[in-house]
Amino acid sequence: MQILVVEDDNRISNFLVKGLEECGHLVTLCKNAEDVLKQYINIEWDLIILDIMLADMDGIQLLQALRYKKVYTPILMLSALNSVQDKISALDYGADDYLTKPFHFDELISRIRALTRRRQYEQLETPKAELQFGQLHINREQYKVTLAGQSVDLSPREYKLLIYLVENIGKTVSRVQILNAVWGITFDNHTNVVDVYISYLRSKIEKQDEKYIFTVKGVGYMFKG
Repeated sequence: MQILVVEDDNRISNFLVKGLEECGHLVTLCKNAEDVLKQYINIEWDLIILDIMLADMDGIQLLQALRYKKVYTPILMLSALNSVQDKISALDYGADDYLTKPFHFDELISRIRALTRRRQYEQLETPKAELQFGQLHINREQYKVTLAGQSVDLSPREYKLLIYLVENIGKTVSRVQILNAVWGITFDNHTNVVDVYISYLRSKIEKQDEKYIFTVKGVGYMFKG
């Protein structure tokens, strides 16, 4: 999972990042709400873990801002505030779960699994066998791609990259997310392989008047049909 942790306490953030990475998750740490809204809002996260007690804009205000901007990623709130009213307020403003500090890491992992299952059930559907975007046609059952009726010769890696972008149509995906999905690399190893393969793919499926893959500066790429 691609998880954004928003926590300004170094001791807690180090504990969270270390534990989540040991469980195989891709974790990005952000220490304030302003950076979330400026730098990370267009990335498609699987989960956001959000502390309530942040400087400047607090976690509840950030939660409201994210939901107002139509960010529907599951959000798990962390807080030392343990009154029933605090929990109700967070859930009413759009949080999906609320965990009181201090907590056992095993309970956090269990709640993450529950949120993940819930979202998977909501999104469960059979992918279409054939996809059409302008002159680009993809047959998933035959692993065949054509452009304006002409066969496009893609390597297995190029095809996998194309399918991943198409499955996330209209969403910005980061280079780390692409590395994980297409190459199985769960960290940023400072390689330019993603950019190279994007270039390969563009040269094969795009024409001067028909573009599909767009660069999101400083973040990654987006497929538009």
